[in-house]
Amino acid sequence: MLDEDDTDTEQMRWYYYLLLSVVDVEANFLVVKAYQYTSLTSVMLLDCWSIPSVIFLTWLFLKTKYRLRKFAGVAICVAGLVLVVFSDVHSNDRGGGPKPLKGDMLVIGGSMLYAISNVSEEFLVKNGDRVELMAMLGIFGAVVSGCQISFLERNELRSVHWTTGAVLPFVGFALAMFLFYSTVPVILKISGSTMLNLSLLTSDMWAVLIRIFAYHEKVDWMYFIAFGAVAVGLVVYSGGDKDQGESTLHVSEISHEVEKEMDEEAAIRDPARGSSTVVENINSSTGNGKYPITVEK
Repeated sequence: MLDEDDTDTEQMRWYYYLLLSVVDVEANFLVVKAYQYTSLTSVMLLDCWSIPSVIFLTWLFLKTKYRLRKFAGVAICVAGLVLVVFSDVHSNDRGGGPKPLKGDMLVIGGSMLYAISNVSEEFLVKNGDRVELMAMLGIFGAVVSGCQISFLERNELRSVHWTTGAVLPFVGFALAMFLFYSTVPVILKISGSTMLNLSLLTSDMWAVLIRIFAYHEKVDWMYFIAFGAVAVGLVVYSGGDKDQGESTLHVSEISHEVEKEMDEEAAIRDPARGSSTVVENINSSTGNGKYPITVEK
């Protein structure tokens, strides 16, 4: 017979996914909208606000512990991005924007929503079903995006001339976002939301390579130093995970051995209790007591 939990196919309530979809859609909308008002340099710099936001939220709600090595890796990554900003200033390759203060506020708001979205996804991935998260987030995200376009951007949508040159960038962007959101739950389950946001810092570096090879533009030499700094920061941040995992496994093995010895000593002192302890141990090894085996002394 199936348990009651096995018949329930929905791991989380649907309205959690709806709220998460609204937060994720608005985060993307605010950051993209900010390019209309402020400079690319400001967006690249202020978008880093999602990293301390993620660290604070994971520490507060997910009880994630961060060592000094983790903070050192974050600092190196952010330093690499600051080098990118200085490179833009050095090469005078930036624009001021018509309303820089409004654009900066949009970026900060979008970064905070990104942090809330990533931490929420990490919680859902580690406590629910990854496939369900991807399906529900895609469905509700499409509905929220469609409603927002119909109310806020219908005039811009009407003004688009749907030629081949206009359609192909939309198709490419849709494919890129599909691949991105398909791999994000996997990364969140393996490495967490902080590692995800640090890894996304390399997107600015890959944009530099596209500028060099696709558009044949010249970039400042500081870009390459910044790329190396971000790579080193990621290695420093993720370097202690293996040792920490091995130490945790070692501690759990020691605890299991101690509990086993205590049960054996209790069985010697109390034969009746020892018989029940043996039964409990066998039940736990055969599926949490679903298929009990009786052992007689």
